Amino acid sequence: MLCEKMEEISLRPYQQEVVQAALRKENSIIWLPTGGGKTRAAVYVAKRHLETHPNAKVAVLVNKVHLVDQHFRKEFRPYLGSSVKMTPICGDSNEKDFFGCVVRDSSLVICTAQILENALINTEENKHVELTDFTLLIIDECHHTHKEGVYNKIMARYVKKKIEGVRGLPQILGLTASPGTGGAKSLEGAIAHVLEICANLDSVIVSTKNYTTELKDVVPRPMKNYDIVDVRYWDPFGNHLKMMMKLIHEFMMLDPKFTLREMGTQEYEADVVELEKKGVQEENRLLTRCALHLRKFNDALLINETVRMVDALRLLEEFYATETRNVLDVTDEFLTGLFNENRVELRQLASNASNENPKLERLQRTLVDQFQDTNSRGIIFAKTREITRCLYDWVRTNPELQRAEIRAANLVGAGTGASHMTQLEQKCTIQKFRDGHLNLLISTSVAEEGLDIPECNVVVRYGLLTNEIAQQQASGRARAKNSVYSVVAQADGREMRREKTNEYLEELTCRAIAHVQSMKPSEFHRKIFELQQEAVTARILEAKKRERRRLRYDAAEVEFDCRGCFRAVARGDDMRIVNSSQHVNINPDFERFYKVGGQVYLERTFEDWEPGRTISCAACGQEWGMEVKLKKVVLPCLKIKGFSMKTPQSSRTAKQWKDVEFQVEEFDFVQYVRKRYPDLELD
Repeated sequence: MLCEKMEEISLRPYQQEVVQAALRKENSIIWLPTGGGKTRAAVYVAKRHLETHPNAKVAVLVNKVHLVDQHFRKEFRPYLGSSVKMTPICGDSNEKDFFGCVVRDSSLVICTAQILENALINTEENKHVELTDFTLLIIDECHHTHKEGVYNKIMARYVKKKIEGVRGLPQILGLTASPGTGGAKSLEGAIAHVLEICANLDSVIVSTKNYTTELKDVVPRPMKNYDIVDVRYWDPFGNHLKMMMKLIHEFMMLDPKFTLREMGTQEYEADVVELEKKGVQEENRLLTRCALHLRKFNDALLINETVRMVDALRLLEEFYATETRNVLDVTDEFLTGLFNENRVELRQLASNASNENPKLERLQRTLVDQFQDTNSRGIIFAKTREITRCLYDWVRTNPELQRAEIRAANLVGAGTGASHMTQLEQKCTIQKFRDGHLNLLISTSVAEEGLDIPECNVVVRYGLLTNEIAQQQASGRARAKNSVYSVVAQADGREMRREKTNEYLEELTCRAIAHVQSMKPSEFHRKIFELQQEAVTARILEAKKRERRRLRYDAAEVEFDCRGCFRAVARGDDMRIVNSSQHVNINPDFERFYKVGGQVYLERTFEDWEPGRTISCAACGQEWGMEVKLKKVVLPCLKIKGFSMKTPQSSRTAKQWKDVEFQVEEFDFVQYVRKRYPDLELD
């Protein structure tokens, strides 16, 4: 059998500079811009580590599934080849079910951070690992090591063990293009954020000092254009939507103390989310239903402001096609009737081209200008999956853009929802873009970091209000020679103000990192140790607080009501937890409260369960989750967001199951079968 040919790793001088701390076996974070070769530097460190460290064991952690295969095929395998036993592991890999065994049999594993986290808490021998099983952890996009992110869960264990004096912990190597300021607007706050990232990763942060000119030559900054949009003075479609929203406001007879901010903004969306929660707490269906409809109208206003009127109308028509089938009371009758009474006028307004969005005209000119060269490649970054869908429809049907031979496709996050893509669809789309069959991607933030996307000569940020990290990641995609980074925005509008703020924050990040790097080593390590002790103490206190909250009520005291119609459908003691994550209802009477929908299809298979059909409230259609098949038994698996919980004190909602205020017992298959089928002979 022929040995796999290895490529020689050749580092540029600035890469050689930033790997020196890692080669000295120090924990470090490599800070280089997108396209600067951080991953190649990490491969070099891994190779040297495997050559020089006895019993070396390397784990490369990524935060997105597609990066597992990408790093394996394009970076680690070409340069380490068959000389190293390496294994890529992601959610659909059979190896994940024997992670402990795979780690023992491999010198290098590449996996999502969640797979390692699962293995750290798993008690089965074949699946369990310890941090001390590894000698080097490489953490890609390590700026995500904060708050409750999975990277930080792993590193919190590491830091705790370090403080406890545990020996044999692995060396840490983090990679990032954009640490950010953590929301801070001052230099002091930005410094504190960078120090916190360093403390979380137990690392120094390194960047090139001696080869900045060469780095700029390798990764040139794109030319930034502000493509100014004419003000939209006349918007009868949007005004009509606002008129309908005001009628809903009047119908609600809202308490004057509860004020709603400007319609068509993210602030208004936040207000109606709080209004819906208020309705749940008060068991006021009038408020909850009106809040739901107002949020959908606000979504339509945001789409109207960003893309076409017909796109906004389509969103509402799709929503009301479902709502019309679930009319329960006068509130539903009013809300569906309001839309149906105005549907014809909305269609007439949406068909009037003279009222169309001027942003699209500006975007069209930008794209036509940039795609004069038939070899051009570009990305449009948009806020939501719905907006990317609308932009794709617009590009596909726009005569000017078709004459410019623009071949577009959407690129959005992977998931099970109708508007998501599968991982295979993502991979195929990127391959077509790489091969030239496509030359324009219309993407959400999924394309900002990590994806192996060819150099683009035009990147457009369209209708976005994001932070400095997202801005840096997006601009880093424009790496071709003489590339352009375009911001389509109104003069002095919200998008332009945010972009200018991000430019300041990017510069503030650089100043903060420079300050941290200039600290005396003794001062730096003292500060890092203080932050680590504070973090460990805070986690202990938070865990105790969470435990008290989890035991606040007896499970039988908590009533589950449908969030859509407030019908009592279950109790806390009906719930059981499976696989540490899925929450099922074991009460057979629960079946009469829900109806089933279509089959759920997931990209990957699971060891001990498979998905069934969607489930929703039989009375109002509120989504509740799906059925799951566990060892031949079918049970409803519930999303906590579909319910409100009535406790002895109040009614409340929860975003996640971990927020419930009672103990959920583990699912016992044998006990369940015996109780459900008492006449069944099991002996």
